[in-house]
Amino acid sequence: MTDAAESPRTNFIRQIIEADLASGKHKRIATRFPPEPNGYLHIGHAKSIVLNFGLAQDLGGTCNLRFDDTNPHKENVEFVEAIKADVRWLGFDWDDRLYFASDYFEQLYDFAVELIKKGLAYVCELSADEMRAYRGTLTESGKDSPYRNRSVEENLDLFARMRAGEFPDGSRTLRARIDMASPNINMRDPVLYRIKHGVVHHQTGTAWCLYPTYDYTHPISDALEGITHSLCTLEFEDHRPLYDWYVDKVSVPSKPRQIEFSRLNLEYTVMSKRRLTDLVSESHVQGWDDPRMPTIAGLRRRGYTPASIREFCYRIGITKSENMVEMAMLESAIRDDLDAHAPRRMAVLRPLKVVLTNYPEGQVEEVEARNHPKDESMGLRRLPFSRELYMDRSDFEEVPPKGFKRLIPGGEVRLRNAYVIRCDEVIKDAAGEVVELRASVDMETLGKNPEGRKVKGVIHWVSAQHGVSAEVRLYDRLFQVATPGAGGADYRDDINPGSLEALTHCVLEPALASAQAGERFQFEREGYFVVDPDAMPERPVFNLTVGLRDTWGKGKK
Repeated sequence: MTDAAESPRTNFIRQIIEADLASGKHKRIATRFPPEPNGYLHIGHAKSIVLNFGLAQDLGGTCNLRFDDTNPHKENVEFVEAIKADVRWLGFDWDDRLYFASDYFEQLYDFAVELIKKGLAYVCELSADEMRAYRGTLTESGKDSPYRNRSVEENLDLFARMRAGEFPDGSRTLRARIDMASPNINMRDPVLYRIKHGVVHHQTGTAWCLYPTYDYTHPISDALEGITHSLCTLEFEDHRPLYDWYVDKVSVPSKPRQIEFSRLNLEYTVMSKRRLTDLVSESHVQGWDDPRMPTIAGLRRRGYTPASIREFCYRIGITKSENMVEMAMLESAIRDDLDAHAPRRMAVLRPLKVVLTNYPEGQVEEVEARNHPKDESMGLRRLPFSRELYMDRSDFEEVPPKGFKRLIPGGEVRLRNAYVIRCDEVIKDAAGEVVELRASVDMETLGKNPEGRKVKGVIHWVSAQHGVSAEVRLYDRLFQVATPGAGGADYRDDINPGSLEALTHCVLEPALASAQAGERFQFEREGYFVVDPDAMPERPVFNLTVGLRDTWGKGKK
């Protein structure tokens, strides 16, 4: 359910539906979300989920979840369950309205028989290549199939024998008899049924060897379910005359109104399910829920919240204009959410040891830190402070660049929530690498700045004695360019080789040892992170969700 902070945004589809309700055309709206179970849902599907379920919720209607499962070669139960989990995670529910297009296979077959009896469908024996040749082009009409004028009786007999399994795959199809000269190629006698032997459907098993096409099944399923407004993306606009034709020609109980809107195009990723499948099957990523994937499962594992994705969908809006959405808009939505809700913690991702030479050996004290700088209700925590600490390597420069405000030889910084320290000595290994800093601590500066003293830099730290060893995975954009595969190039060539950096020697403050999978935090001065499902009590694993600010193409801090 969307919360009160997410007031509904108006759009042209909402205005159409509200007008239909106000005029009395419909007393109650019914929408549906109709995914094909041939892959995991991505952020583009989230836009449709938020639209369909959100409109029904806001306007007192219903929204069905229906799987358009007409292609058993590519579908399976894993995808069905993943889709259900994603819809629920986004905050929506279909109650008792879970359907499969395969629920209607018998009715769809009967409707096909009805079309045959009306002289509106025929069994065709053209091969797929021949059918393409007969179809014509955008500028040339198609040609009638030599089987187009078969008698009703012959077509009924052949269609029954197709169902009985008498014919091999590809030898016959059932086609609608519409208009081979139509300027809309979709209307040039499209295929209604094809033969598929030797497949096990995830819902119907081996009961059928004859499967309806998506274009035939989809509008009739909507009509059988009493859908009032069939909302789909713009690539189906040219299919609308065909969908209306099917609904008009068979005896379905209702006639849905189809309204199209622009699909989501997002920078630095691909939204084609075929390409996403390739990324998984070719091991460019580590699965459908890889945090670099634009799948809802991947975004969830990366630490995105349902509220942030809903908010992103509201921000981009619903229009008929095709456009490319900046990745920064998605990142801004999660950054805003986590800034308000994520507790703060300290984590040193690239540790450099610091020994406070004037701090008593064996002494441990606790300093107080706020869990959130803007939300006092989140309370305080106590951090152990000791003689040996870890700071981040990026916070020390032996030869500082201009404007560097952190620790340098002879310079001072404040340790966040603790003391001011001064770097007195730099220890290097045989290769000349800095391995340790010796520093002195000003014991009069706990939580305060003495008058007249200027310390510009504040850095985070973790007690070496009490810190928790962890792995932190830094995820970047999966592609190096905004539009992968532009100009006909292979989109794989645009994969970012540095999209994942696994840091295995990170040190975190002790409170993070008990963090559970899915918990989100801001690592102070680093970004927002989430506990990965791979994490174990003895070995925490955190994923970078998003940085504290947009640094893409601007260099790191």
